[in-house]
Amino acid sequence: MQDSVSDRGRHLILYDGVCGLCNRLNQFVLLRDGSAIFDFASLQSATGRSVLERFGQDNEGLSTFYVVENYESRTPTLLAKASAALFVMNELGIGAPWISIFRVLPHALLDFGYDIIARNRYRIFGRMQTCIVPRAEFRKRFIDV
Repeated sequence: MQDSVSDRGRHLILYDGVCGLCNRLNQFVLLRDGSAIFDFASLQSATGRSVLERFGQDNEGLSTFYVVENYESRTPTLLAKASAALFVMNELGIGAPWISIFRVLPHALLDFGYDIIARNRYRIFGRMQTCIVPRAEFRKRFIDV
């Protein structure tokens, strides 16, 4: 049964469910998101595929990290790659003094750096055979688990 809207976070993180880096990122966010503003769905899930389709994005490629800002509102915004990562950091209040440096850099440069990491993430951080099941206290924040 789907949780009510009031039980959900404001923003949705879409991640590659078999990527070691993505799963580490999820754990990082979960441990720092005391207000539970982020929910999660893997790109491989029905929700992940549906959201990407809604925004006209390729749901076959798993190399991009997305955040859907205000995902249950009438006007959600899709953020990708470096913009999505900076949004998460900003919302969690992480790196406030130096995050502004990244905001003035061209998005193309930030995304170029993101793409280098994305191309090598399985080799560096590993690849799981299946999506990791979240711990019980976090399970309600994952959609389609």
